[in-house]
Amino acid sequence: MDSFILDENIPIMYVTAQRFPEGIEAAFDILYNTVPQKEERRYFGVSRPENGTIVYRAAAEILGNEDAASFGLASMVIKGGSYNTYYIKDYRENTQAIGDCFQLLLGQAEVDPDGFCVEWYIGEDDVKCMVRCNDQDYPVDN
Repeated sequence: MDSFILDENIPIMYVTAQRFPEGIEAAFDILYNTVPQKEERRYFGVSRPENGTIVYRAAAEILGNEDAASFGLASMVIKGGSYNTYYIKDYRENTQAIGDCFQLLLGQAEVDPDGFCVEWYIGEDDVKCMVRCNDQDYPVDN
């Protein structure tokens, strides 16, 4: 487990999975078919329990003056600040590692109770699992 400072808020647009975890792949398929893929665009999975069930959002970074509504999608912000993280190489070889990783990260005392579990997809094969720490006053530009 590592610490990581996200020094900016990241605006994202997203597709909510119909079910967790079964609907994750379908949500990303819809996202990829809706939002133009660009090399500089970052992709995320954002989840947390809401009303007793885990809600998962497949997300893409909003670039420049894009508007999520123009793609027919909702938007939100991944908040800047300090995160506990765990990097998984070749996550497709063991997707269960993501769940195990978040169990470890969520067990830390400094977890932001209003935060999300964030999967930051890096390239085709790797993911950085991130849980925000309870530092709501962390200054970010944005």
